[in-house]
Amino acid sequence: MTRHTLAAQPTHSVWDRALPPRLRIAPGDTVGVQCVDSSGAQVLPGMTAEQYLGIDRTRFHALTGPIWVEGAEPGDVLQIDVLDTRHHGWGWSSVIEGLGFLKDRFREPYLFHWQLDGKSTQSLAPAIVPVRPFPGVMGVARAEHGQFRTRPPGPFGGNLDVRELCAGSRLYLPVFNPGALFSCGDGHAAQGDGEVCINGIECPLDLTLRFHLHKRQPLTGPLVEASEAAAPDSSADAWVVVESGPDLAAAARAATSRMIDLLAARWGFTEVHAYILCSVAMRLRLSQVVNEPVYTVSAAIAKQILPPRTLFPVS
Repeated sequence: MTRHTLAAQPTHSVWDRALPPRLRIAPGDTVGVQCVDSSGAQVLPGMTAEQYLGIDRTRFHALTGPIWVEGAEPGDVLQIDVLDTRHHGWGWSSVIEGLGFLKDRFREPYLFHWQLDGKSTQSLAPAIVPVRPFPGVMGVARAEHGQFRTRPPGPFGGNLDVRELCAGSRLYLPVFNPGALFSCGDGHAAQGDGEVCINGIECPLDLTLRFHLHKRQPLTGPLVEASEAAAPDSSADAWVVVESGPDLAAAARAATSRMIDLLAARWGFTEVHAYILCSVAMRLRLSQVVNEPVYTVSAAIAKQILPPRTLFPVS
């Protein structure tokens, strides 16, 4: 088993099975993969929102790869073990007009810079946000011929933004092309379910990945084998906002908006800071889908993130 290193540059921002591989490996090999942040190294610490609006958005989701896995053929399954993830001590989040889950409420451009202190960040005080890095994008080349933007995920993986893909976890992907042609990037130091403002804590990331190949195995889409033991993420004690209605997306937006209101009213966050906190730390879940035609969505922030509060004191 061989250990390889793959530098970030040159990156690519499309899925294209015609891209030449930058590295060839054998099953069982380990690769140290360097990834720039999702902007393609255009966002830097201290950048202003005005400067951010001028960057080249065609370079977003700057991916490292492709990696050719010897012996991989259509119909196989590629296993990617995430052995280690390391951030570079800084990150960013943004709000952009016309984007995000609450784009009708938040229209003013905003750029927030994070200082990452090991396993947490206090940049958005009074919150203390746990840091648990993972790549937002991991995928193999699509089956179709041509160039495709990386924003939509699919059976090939891609822009999954699954926060469980941290160190200690595994991702299984169906192979659609010879060599699989694996790429990754879009590092997040932390992310809430939904990534509601359109960013987690975006950051450059160094990954250690190990690859295995399972021949002629049926798999129709990505499968994650998560490990909370390797990367604990306790949110059992939480503030949970609950919304119900016939439209799941509307209920999720209402729960997110109410959580922002709660954070602003009870913990003193500005509304935009509350929105960003939700994007990097909130758990957004389907609580029930069986009481049709009414569904229930819950939005939760772990109590460990916020200073203690008694919202309704008993007199």
